Amino acid sequence: MPKQVDYLLPGGRHGVLLIHGLTGTPAEMRFVAKGLNRRGYTVYAMQLDGHCGSVEDLLATGWRDWAASVSAAAAKLGAQVDKLFVGGLSMGALLALNYALEQPDSVHGLALYGTTFRYDGWAVPAIAKLSFLLPWVVPLGIGRKRSFTEVFPYGLRDERMRNRIVGAMFGGDSSAAGLPGNPWPSLAELYRLARHVRARLPRIDTPALVVHATEDDVASLRNARMVMDRLAGPSELLELPESYHMVTLDGERERVIEGSAGFFQRVLRGESAQHAGTPLQHLRAVGAD
Repeated sequence: MPKQVDYLLPGGRHGVLLIHGLTGTPAEMRFVAKGLNRRGYTVYAMQLDGHCGSVEDLLATGWRDWAASVSAAAAKLGAQVDKLFVGGLSMGALLALNYALEQPDSVHGLALYGTTFRYDGWAVPAIAKLSFLLPWVVPLGIGRKRSFTEVFPYGLRDERMRNRIVGAMFGGDSSAAGLPGNPWPSLAELYRLARHVRARLPRIDTPALVVHATEDDVASLRNARMVMDRLAGPSELLELPESYHMVTLDGERERVIEGSAGFFQRVLRGESAQHAGTPLQHLRAVGAD
């Protein structure tokens, strides 16, 4: 049975719900959670259904279960705050977008970290890049017990952080750093979620901050550009040249925190009310463009 490792950081009347990625854990959001909490936000790092336990726990759930857990967490946090922002990492970004689709009046802004519609980054093995076919393969009974194991550099450019996370990941405690691999059936569920969200991006008019590593090893920058191009609402792109996929943990995490807090403040001041579909800004973490 999964260990419960979600956490709430009480703050002011503006709240941020943070959603971890597939096979991940709320711990991967802790730096961002603490950084936003220091800036006055009430932050809830939720735990997705089926996560932080065994592979069997994860396989017992699908994307609609994960989406339902997001809705429950948003309701829990929403009862404590006046305005709600939702952020997610990797698959968590897809779930944040999905929640904005389901409850558009409940979300004031989105923070999308390393959005992953497809595993097409430079470090993804060739066979794993075909994982988008899994929604058609898994129903045939193929690969239920197979996984794609995480590979170097494990989404992290910062060597010290990488060693710490990889040690925990392969140490047997999935609540600390997640599972060391992505089961095929769970990847199939991710791609079903991705297909569902991608087709409906033009319906989302919630202001969005899109944070993505220039050299994302797991999900290429094309994933971020898809969001920027198709969202109906105003958006900003914060591109990180010195990070890999796990931008909430990597070396530019302080820029992620500052960028997120600044974006939320602009939304609260009403400065994001631009023409739908028009990017607000393209910000590079290396300085002003």
